Amino acid sequence: MFAALTIFLNVVLVLTSAFLILLILMHKGKGGGMSDMFGGGMSSAAGSSGVAERNLNRITVGIALVWVVVVVLLGLATKVS
Repeated sequence: MFAALTIFLNVVLVLTSAFLILLILMHKGKGGGMSDMFGGGMSSAAGSSGVAERNLNRITVGIALVWVVVVVLLGLATKVS
């Protein structure tokens, strides 16, 4: 039973990790950092609207919370088995 749960949690962890990386890369750069080095400062006028940025923030926080829960559950499943 724990083997199937561990496999499922590992799959969910990989998927949420990849999706979280993509979501973080979609955020608009605030300037002054690595984003300026790669051209992020030039596109500040063509950035997303406030509503889209807020929705992206909410989705990113939601996926990050799912990722944390999966990591904790995977640790507990590993400890118990």
